[in-house]
Amino acid sequence: MTQVRVSITRKDGLSDPEGVATRRALLDLGYDVGEVHFGRIINLEVDDTDEASVRAAVTAMCERLLANPVIEDYSIEVLS
Repeated sequence: MTQVRVSITRKDGLSDPEGVATRRALLDLGYDVGEVHFGRIINLEVDDTDEASVRAAVTAMCERLLANPVIEDYSIEVLS
């Protein structure tokens, strides 16, 4: 088994309504913050040990289900 972490964020230049609302709330609470962006992290166990094939499989998962490639970027980190 191979541990993999996928980080998904909105593409640069696209609005992030959740980030905008959170920034506004932090400013209202007195915190001096710049931009706020939300994303998500997905941890997977893949039943393979070859890093190249693990990356290929996880890339396919991201393209088909885990991320929306039209509005999101993703990065894949093989942990073990």
